[in-house]
Amino acid sequence: MDDDATPTTTGFDQVGAADVALVGGKAANLGELTRAGLPVPPGFVVTTAAYDAFVAANGLAAEVAGIAGEPADADAAAFERAAARIGELFGRGAVPAPIADAVRAAYRALGAPPVAVRSSATAEDLAGASFAGQQDTYLNVRGEAAVLGAVVDCWASLWTARAMAYRRRQGIAPDAVSLAVVVQEMVEADASGVAFTADPATGRRDRVVVSAAWGLGESVVGGTVSTDDHVVDKATGQLVSRHVADKAEMTVYAGTGTAPRPVPPERRRAPVLDDAALAELVALARRIEDHYGTPQDIEWALAGGRVAVVQARPITALPEPAAEPPTTWPVPYPGGLYFRASIVEHMPDPLTPLFADLIDGSVSRSLGALMHQAFGHYPSDVEISLPTVNGYAYYFYGYRGMLRMLAGTPRALRAMTGRSEYAGPQAIGGPTGWRERAHPRYRAVVGTWNGKDPAALTPAELLGGVEELLDAGTAYYTAVQSIIPLAALSELAFRGFHDRLVRRRGEPAGQSFLLGFDSQPIRAEKSLFDLAVAARDDAPVAAALTAAAGADLADAVLHDVAPRGVDREAWSRWSARFREHLDRYGHTVYNLDFADPLPADEPGPLLDAVRFHLGGTGTDPYERQRRTAERRDRQTAAVRARLDPLRRAVFDGLLGWAQETGPVREDALADMGLGWPAMRRLLRELGGRLVAAGAVDEPDDVFWLRLDELRRAVAGTPPTGLPAAIAERKALWRGRKRATAPQVLPESALLDRLLARILPAGDQKQTGATIRGVATGSGTVTAPARVLTGPADFAAMRPGEVLVARITTPAWTSLFALAAAVVTDVGGPLSHSSIVAREYGIPAVLGTGSGTARIRTGQLVRVDGDAGTVTLLDDDGRAPADEPDPRGGRRAVPVVAAVAVGVALLRRRLRR
Repeated sequence: MDDDATPTTTGFDQVGAADVALVGGKAANLGELTRAGLPVPPGFVVTTAAYDAFVAANGLAAEVAGIAGEPADADAAAFERAAARIGELFGRGAVPAPIADAVRAAYRALGAPPVAVRSSATAEDLAGASFAGQQDTYLNVRGEAAVLGAVVDCWASLWTARAMAYRRRQGIAPDAVSLAVVVQEMVEADASGVAFTADPATGRRDRVVVSAAWGLGESVVGGTVSTDDHVVDKATGQLVSRHVADKAEMTVYAGTGTAPRPVPPERRRAPVLDDAALAELVALARRIEDHYGTPQDIEWALAGGRVAVVQARPITALPEPAAEPPTTWPVPYPGGLYFRASIVEHMPDPLTPLFADLIDGSVSRSLGALMHQAFGHYPSDVEISLPTVNGYAYYFYGYRGMLRMLAGTPRALRAMTGRSEYAGPQAIGGPTGWRERAHPRYRAVVGTWNGKDPAALTPAELLGGVEELLDAGTAYYTAVQSIIPLAALSELAFRGFHDRLVRRRGEPAGQSFLLGFDSQPIRAEKSLFDLAVAARDDAPVAAALTAAAGADLADAVLHDVAPRGVDREAWSRWSARFREHLDRYGHTVYNLDFADPLPADEPGPLLDAVRFHLGGTGTDPYERQRRTAERRDRQTAAVRARLDPLRRAVFDGLLGWAQETGPVREDALADMGLGWPAMRRLLRELGGRLVAAGAVDEPDDVFWLRLDELRRAVAGTPPTGLPAAIAERKALWRGRKRATAPQVLPESALLDRLLARILPAGDQKQTGATIRGVATGSGTVTAPARVLTGPADFAAMRPGEVLVARITTPAWTSLFALAAAVVTDVGGPLSHSSIVAREYGIPAVLGTGSGTARIRTGQLVRVDGDAGTVTLLDDDGRAPADEPDPRGGRRAVPVVAAVAVGVALLRRRLRR
């Protein structure tokens, strides 16, 4: 206000942004726009002082506060009952005469036109909250008595069920809000709509998005009519896209209020805005954004060729800027095939630029070493690399090289098992080679760099350390690649032999003989369970773990800061144990791209798992494993007792082989990220130095540099303009992340069919209510879905939901205790998801290709782990009528070949 008075009514030109407490967010914004000379229809505000006087005069404050004190988790019916009781109180209240006289006088001064009467709450239309629509609006109100009645109705709408529930979820106390009322001359609009000065879908700040419809604007804001939609480049004013809708209905004045009417036939498909009107709106929107300095959501009306601004508010929950998703997948090199398999499965998202540049060379060097071990030399025509297409990593195999590798497969198999004449002391050697050579070498390199202080290293040494660690990690994965096929062959061979030649009707399948063994993901789960048990013994520690916010709790643990009310010594003991867990298991990666934080960096998801077990709702992993192992051993003894000597010998040999290699595979994969914490420390040190030099804005911006840019920065001559380039790359990455990368390039329906059984993901173009994948975990579950894109979403997971993800790595294991079932885009019968789901006894359908794209969070789904299908259900829990419940999802690779190979390898083992 321009003076010290606290009036009960005031004009728009008397208020601004500083007056929210008196006139609410909506009125303060209208005042700002009016005083800035923008075309705002005239009006006045009934201030919060009038509301407070009405409440005081009728003795409502205490009673309303008591009725409105529903807990945040109260059901909708409870809030509806509270709203009805408060509405009755306001309806019986009398408006004090001075306030009634002031409202009548202000309305007469306006010329007594038809007006819109809108609520303007003190917690509304603010940058940090989206309270719009929580209170009521009354349109085409005519006459003093009707205006005064609408003001009282607006006051009561501060206590609608939706408004109370929303404020409770936001933690706003009932006595912390008040309400003003906007009374504004109605614009009898020919057309109306909204304009966003940033694209609300992509977050792009360089676009203006304008929606337009015939008639009044309330139906546009409410989303009840079709609109013409325009996207305009903010800087140039150039039209990027225009969609003209079939506009069947519009909102118009009725005698009092408004009513829907059919759009005349000649205007249904006609554009609402011509180029001149659109340009005027875009210019006006830019002017409003410039005034506020932040992206705006603007409601406008067009009457008699003149534009009026009805409202403007900050855009809340605006996503980070994102480019449009790619629609084509051009390959960088001809003459070969591109596959998203093997190590690429651990890179589910587009790669950040620095990781893409480094991993390609590192993988090429690692594969060169593998070729040398497999063939005794590296054939020059074996073209293998790891390029990116639209940011997604692919293995590239040249056609000639593929033929050479196929011809050399027997020799390569001998090398993998350490039995090649070329193997030598550096041979991969399967589990033994991993245990005795690959793993110790990797740990030694990581240990060397863990022992160095990044702050004491030169920039060149920091970058050199990153390259050495990444090379060690990819070389380690090359060794792991010798275990994965052996684990696959051993399991498929045993299961094929058992299920076809041993199993009797009613007996469990062969996979049950492979459960109940320890592996690093299971040991990590036990460690979290032990932490929960330890916390139970100290009530204040348990209370702090249960009550503290996730980010605050993670900070308290990492920095050993005892929460309020917790004994310092007790907290230090517990947090030290948790940090020991991070030292042992915190390197387990969610995504191999080193830009992604690790559990050691952001332990919130692990603390959520501790809290889950602390609440007593989780399964004791020790007891689960004990029961599983006992059942396995009983089944084994029963089968062996009835087999003839020959079949018993084959059964024992194949079972022993599978039981030996399976857990080793999980141990090996869990340590893939052993060098990642050190790499991230070195890179963030480099990033911090670049910030100090003014080259980038934040330490983590280093991940968004190209390798040549970082090399130039290390040499002391960083390129100029890096912040703008980084922002553009981030937007491009976000757009690419919305795409579904094809499994094989060039795209070919024939290749998809030929390779369907060996690719890690199924048909990405499935339609209908049933999604097919690989049947792994047995059983059927119907439950709501929870789609998770990564660790940032882990806290949203609720017990009993179906976990839906692109892929899971060992770092996801803690969520399996909560999940009723698991569905992934990528994976097969021997993937981490399958193995852990079997240990937990929950259904799993993997390799669907499109689960995360087709399933939405909260949707009811039926997961059939035996048939390999996920059925999207209607709200009544039934599959759509035109979609019979199918059987026969994408099954595992036929086992006949695997059994043959397994028996041959078993003969070798028995000869030793």
